[in-house]
Amino acid sequence: MNRYASAASKVDAEVFFEWLARHEKQRASAILFLIPDSNMATPQHLLVIDLETRPDLAILPTDRDPDAFAKPIQHEIVTLGFLLARIEREGERERYLVRKLGSACIADRGEREILAGFWQMIDKQKPRVVTWNGRSFDAAVLKQRSLIHGLTAVNWHRTDPRFGYDYRYESNWHCDLMDVLSDFGASPRLGLDETAIALGLPGKWNGHGDNVAEQAAAGDYAAINQYCEGDVLNTYLLYLRWAHFSSRLSTHGHNASVQNLRDYLEAGRIQHSHWGEFLDRWQTSARPCPASVPEALGEPGPQPPESHLRSEDVLP
Repeated sequence: MNRYASAASKVDAEVFFEWLARHEKQRASAILFLIPDSNMATPQHLLVIDLETRPDLAILPTDRDPDAFAKPIQHEIVTLGFLLARIEREGERERYLVRKLGSACIADRGEREILAGFWQMIDKQKPRVVTWNGRSFDAAVLKQRSLIHGLTAVNWHRTDPRFGYDYRYESNWHCDLMDVLSDFGASPRLGLDETAIALGLPGKWNGHGDNVAEQAAAGDYAAINQYCEGDVLNTYLLYLRWAHFSSRLSTHGHNASVQNLRDYLEAGRIQHSHWGEFLDRWQTSARPCPASVPEALGEPGPQPPESHLRSEDVLP
């Protein structure tokens, strides 16, 4: 650097620090805004969700195309299915223990109560939310329908503002598996059913979203709940495989989380027959590894400290 450039840099630095002093208050406020709440820094629970909805005829435009898919705000929630698991950690690796699998349905409570219960769970548990197409649909419905009911979502907006629930490209707080697996649209987006079947999971064996409005009109809410919980289970198991692939889970942690779910479903199969049917279909799959991942090859070891690979690392 020549002396003229050095002098210019000195002047630039002086101008910068003078500006910084004048804007100390604003700078401090900005820094505080960027620092995440210490209680929100690391999720302690995993929350897998799925919504079943029907068109809200009260707000649909009368001249809409009957074959067009309604926008999120125009969908009334029928059932919110969920699986809540505790996250246990060993160093940087995780494993999951299922605490609750179930559904909240308008047969038992109003839509406003379902939404309020969801936001209360977010506020209380501060979980990592896992969805399939959740950013485009499930989360959008939850947020937009909450506007109708005048609800608030405190902790949804109190995570790190750079990497929180609404930040698309980071999956620590909200992992939309469909988005992640397509590399955010760089490759074709996969459907939940086809992805589950490819991995040997039951997929949508007990229903389809297109039938929900008709089933709700007939009062068959049990069938809707069972179908919704099936989607939740497929999504959870796909997440376990993704978490293993992305090294959140070790092979042992993945298999332990899978076994924990098996035990949970087995214990509840008498009271919830569809859990038992899901488990039976899953365990009789002929796919290579629909459940446990073989541990024979072990975990990948640490990378060499060199900044580049040596020829002996890649050549036979």
